[in-house]
Amino acid sequence: MNQQSRRRHRVRRKASGVAVTTATLAAFCLAPASAYNPVPVVTGDAWNVHDAASPGVDTGSVMDTESRALMGYGGLRVQVEGGTSPLGGILLRGFELTYDEQDTFSTTQGVDVDGVVVQRELRVDQAASYGRFLDSFTNTTDAPVTVETAFGGQLGYDTGTNQSAIAGTSDGDAAISDADGWASWYTPSDGPGSASRNGPSATAFGSPGFGPALERMGNFLRDPFTNDLPTEGDEANHPAFVNSLTIAPGETVSLAHFVVTGLSETSAVVDGAEVPEPGSQVELVEAKAAALSTDPDLAGLTPAEVCSLANFDLVALGVTDCSTPSGEVQGGIDEVAAPVTLTTSTSYDVVGKTITDLITDMESGETTAAEITQAYLDRIAAYDRGPFGLHSVIAVAPTAVEQAEEADAARADGSELPLLGVPILVKDIIDTKDMPTTGGSLVFDGYQPTEDAWQVKKLREAGAIILGKANLAEFANDGHYSPSAYGQVWNAYDPSRSPIGSSGGTSVAVASSFAAAGFGTQTGDSLWGPAGAASLFSLRGTDGMQSSAGTMPLTIIQDYVGFISQSTEDLALLLEATAVDNPDDVLDDVANGHRPDDWTEYFSPDVLDGKVIGVPEGAFDDPFGTTVVSDALRAQFSVFEDLGATVIEIPEGPDAGPREFGGDTNYEGWAQWIEAHPDNPYTSPEEITRSPLRIPTRINTSEYTGAGRMTDEDQRAFEQWRADWRADLGDWMDDHGVDAVLYAAELSDIHLNDSIIPSFGRINPESSYAGVPTAIFPAGVNAHGNPIGFQLQGKEFQDAELLGMAYAFDQATDGRVLPEITPALAHDADAPAQVVDPLPALPQAVAERPAFVLDTTATVATKAKGRAPAKVTFAVDCTGAGACSGRLEAAYDGETFGARSLRVTDSGTSVSFSLPDAAAAAWTAAETVTFDVTLSGKKTTVAPTDAVEVVAAP
Repeated sequence: MNQQSRRRHRVRRKASGVAVTTATLAAFCLAPASAYNPVPVVTGDAWNVHDAASPGVDTGSVMDTESRALMGYGGLRVQVEGGTSPLGGILLRGFELTYDEQDTFSTTQGVDVDGVVVQRELRVDQAASYGRFLDSFTNTTDAPVTVETAFGGQLGYDTGTNQSAIAGTSDGDAAISDADGWASWYTPSDGPGSASRNGPSATAFGSPGFGPALERMGNFLRDPFTNDLPTEGDEANHPAFVNSLTIAPGETVSLAHFVVTGLSETSAVVDGAEVPEPGSQVELVEAKAAALSTDPDLAGLTPAEVCSLANFDLVALGVTDCSTPSGEVQGGIDEVAAPVTLTTSTSYDVVGKTITDLITDMESGETTAAEITQAYLDRIAAYDRGPFGLHSVIAVAPTAVEQAEEADAARADGSELPLLGVPILVKDIIDTKDMPTTGGSLVFDGYQPTEDAWQVKKLREAGAIILGKANLAEFANDGHYSPSAYGQVWNAYDPSRSPIGSSGGTSVAVASSFAAAGFGTQTGDSLWGPAGAASLFSLRGTDGMQSSAGTMPLTIIQDYVGFISQSTEDLALLLEATAVDNPDDVLDDVANGHRPDDWTEYFSPDVLDGKVIGVPEGAFDDPFGTTVVSDALRAQFSVFEDLGATVIEIPEGPDAGPREFGGDTNYEGWAQWIEAHPDNPYTSPEEITRSPLRIPTRINTSEYTGAGRMTDEDQRAFEQWRADWRADLGDWMDDHGVDAVLYAAELSDIHLNDSIIPSFGRINPESSYAGVPTAIFPAGVNAHGNPIGFQLQGKEFQDAELLGMAYAFDQATDGRVLPEITPALAHDADAPAQVVDPLPALPQAVAERPAFVLDTTATVATKAKGRAPAKVTFAVDCTGAGACSGRLEAAYDGETFGARSLRVTDSGTSVSFSLPDAAAAAWTAAETVTFDVTLSGKKTTVAPTDAVEVVAAP
């Protein structure tokens, strides 16, 4: 196995030194666990939980409930005193959480944070609509450690009646302290005490008045270990319950949190149901939380798990003997992902190097294309894979190193190609002839086009190395996150947050120095959003400036294929190579005769002198009501003025005219894509857009009833509609005497990656919707240290001038900042060259299946009077069935001593539990020991339950 691949090492809580006896269990296939998994509750609501399956967020938090009581809640942050792990303090993930397809999500791979192995379990009580989060922390070091933990997430937005407020606490006031045992939230629809617009929730966090139950309340959005929970504003929607634990070597300490959800009090969650009375759901969740804080649901927990609880008063609960508790904590899982290699064999440091830097250094002989390429591969292996992995690169070209060696040979032979030896990533919605183009979807898993997209072809002709395929939101269908069937992309600057979508993979990879630049696409915000979040540069050109041929569609004609880069100079080099007419693309003809002869024509520090920059009214007002970004951006209006420009406020731009054309723009886009790709597996758009293989948030298998294909007249009318709007926008600029219009990129700090849309304060410029150009460029950071950026919008075909304005601003400010979480790798000349494996396709949602429960026995020959083993292992075999999942429980003499959720490949898996004392005693006295085994899940075969054979063996 390659060093960058996921590896595992074993951490044992107890050293038995004894061979383990095995009971073999053969069973029919259970279905693979579905994606972020919905758990229905009796009220008609459902909990949508982030487990390890597609899109692989794997935090164990709840993305949302149907009633929006939770919006990315139940996450965990862990920080070890004196620790250096990159996982320290971030939204923790990588647990390989497995759903038993009933009510429980269990860790199958512990996460190591500075020697503390963290495991999670979530069990949802479907009858009472609450979840029990059990988080366990095992100190695997040889010294005591102090661990801070934060449990929490998002409960609202500061947008009207989505703003959450504390409804109550166990001691009756509005302040949460260690005197309490629970707290509740609601979203007032009409002032304090009014009906809750979204479902209310309550969290029981420990025994009331029990000091260890709570240290303080923090801000889960922004470092809860140093920032308190605000009482108002958007950040008040992100509570964190902070605890401090001191854990002895070899000891396991656990925290249990109970989260209760209710229904909206202003609308019915199920059609035809009655709307709950105002206040009734708040009362319901508070009553349940109050009961759980004093009498917590400990059903199914082993004595060891109960005794490990630190936030409940065990004496008050009647637990008096924890000297030698039986059982194990969280099933005794001992699989932990090993750290990845953080070294590189190349001495050349690619971090922050622009294309112009790389070309200069290659031409001077300081480095080679082969060194640069290997340096990027080493960084992808180190930072893009594993529990910390940013998941920005789906796959690397198998010929990447070969391409680099050929570029070096060509340079030695005198080649002067403008991009010779420069590694570029391609968003995985754009055709590449040497790698699959999946669109980030299982729908096209493994599909490889026979030709490059037009712009990819032009890059190769200019000498560029096509390094790999960047991750994205599936089919570019999300402007707030970047979730795909190969994993969800994480932010390059704060790996707890969203990178924005849909080109999040490209922006994160370029910002993290995994490539020199990359292709993105934009239909709404997918160039300016990800570029702004990653302190990078981009250009959404005038319609037709760059050909979109060879790109999977979202909205035909509106889709734009552009670059995300590290400088305006890099953009100019890339555009010189690719912004040329494609004779086979009718949609780029609108720009014929208008493309710049020289993309650097306006690259002068004086280009803004005498210009008037218009700021549309309200354009810098965050919809979330925050000011930390807008204040920082407004402060930099003075930079434009220092460069000779005048900044004035202008009215908002004109609206578009009526749309007088028919057809479905997405449907037509796919129909044309299918015609251009006759080797693809599908013949109709419905097979793609309505496929059950799509990521869970996009699955819609109902019959398509849309408008269908557009006629040629419809398409030309759509183009004309956009052209008319561009003309109106030009008139608007002229009427107010402005040379360019200024917008922000993000207007707020970005929300966490396990939450819901919207992920940031967003005001759209007109560029995507009318087809006018915008230049996107960084402007430093805000007071919280997060990247911020501007957009300059202009008239049609003002592209090069806008790029020049961005160049002038950047020369004056040097606004780009590099991420700190992916520093330069240590140089080790003897380190092996890393080979990057593709991100694996994640398990996907499966159609509804019949449930089953198998109760049986497993008998093991004991060799009477022999020494009893420390554990018994059950091997689960789904021979020939591909993959299975379910929950196995083992009992002896009527007492359950082990339970584990399983995901089983065709090679089988096994699960071990500590042998209970009663079974150990029987082991030495009898020739056989019989265990009761329950296997539960959902069938994918029609085989009757009694056809399952259980075989026991020593």
